[in-house]
This record gives sequence, C-alpha cells and structure tokens, in this order.
Amino acid sequence: RWEGIHRKSEEYKQLKEERSQYLWTVLEKVIPDIKQRAKIVRVGTPLTHKRFLNRYKGSYGPAIKAGEASFPFPNTPLKNLFVCGDSCFPGIGVPAVAGSGLLTANSLSFDSIAPQIQLLK
Repeated sequence: RWEGIHRKSEEYKQLKEERSQYLWTVLEKVIPDIKQRAKIVRVGTPLTHKRFLNRYKGSYGPAIKAGEASFPFPNTPLKNLFVCGDSCFPGIGVPAVAGSGLLTANSLSFDSIAPQIQLLK
C-alpha cells in the first residue's frame, strides 16, 4: 500500500493519519486521554523505515507466517557465524533485539553467563 507514494504527498499524510488512528484507538481504551497527554507524536511508516533504516521496502523483522514458523536462533549453517537483531529470536523491538544480542553472546561461551548475571544484580 505504501509503495509508489511520495513521502511529501497529501496521499502519504492521509494514509499515515489513517493508519495511526488504529493505534490511538487501542491506546485510548487503556489511557482515555492519551492524545491530550502526548507532548510529541512521531508516526513511522514503511517509508520512514526504508529512508532512515535502509530496510527493504520498509520492512523489519523476518517474513514469518503466524503459526508456521518462529524467529530463527543465533546459529547459522556456517561454522562460527552467529547473528542477532530484529530478524532473530526473540524478535522485533529494542528489548527483543537486546535479548537477541544476549542470546548470541551466550551462544559463543557459557562462561559469559555468570559475569552478566552479576552485572544485573
């Protein structure tokens, strides 16, 4: 739906507003006055992701069909090559990506777990 739309066009602004309304509606069920309380609002779109994050067609995370697969783990078929990020378990978002890095680090050496736990105390 976003492909071919120019980010400065009226069509883009309308689509961005339309799509963001769903999120506001869900949030307002929990925090009724959330819109009035918001001081700054930034709405990201696939075009935003493509422009600032250089993501293919503005996507993020792997293309996984619900119920058919799960996020891949850090190991790969190549010896000593490990991966982490939003395309790996546990998934998309800053906390999940941080967790992905932790899992990858621990996949390299189980000796690293105890010092990390000490840091969390």
